[in-house]
Amino acid sequence: MTSELIFRRATASDLSAIVALLADDALGRVREDTRLPVSDSYLRAFETIDADPNQFLAVAEIDGRVAGTLQLTFIAGISRQGAWRGQIEAVRVSTDRRGIGLGARMIEWAIGQCRARNCDLVQLTTDKSRTDAHRFYEKLGFKASHIGYKLKV
Repeated sequence: MTSELIFRRATASDLSAIVALLADDALGRVREDTRLPVSDSYLRAFETIDADPNQFLAVAEIDGRVAGTLQLTFIAGISRQGAWRGQIEAVRVSTDRRGIGLGARMIEWAIGQCRARNCDLVQLTTDKSRTDAHRFYEKLGFKASHIGYKLKV
């Protein structure tokens, strides 16, 4: 990758690019709303995330363009002797930047952020249907050690 790669905190002006990334697959296509201007629901969520010191909505920018995104959540816990956890979610890389190692660099960066926050554990979830993502995370050293459940309310 010869272009300049920058990881930074997302701003409200990045929201349309982030939503477009989230919508750029079979699951996201039906969950996200890419109409412009971005929905107030995205703006409210962004403001909540941005105001929370234990949340970090990140973008990976290449040559001034958002090429990837992920969200980090730092979770305090009593278990594991009061350990902090880093939760990585909503990892997306733009279609034209896939296959060049950007996703791995994003995850490495996120793990570094978790280390800087003294997390003892980094965890993530991915949909059961995303088999390519499963292979990707396993290649980076993640283990499918737990079963997760969700309940839509």
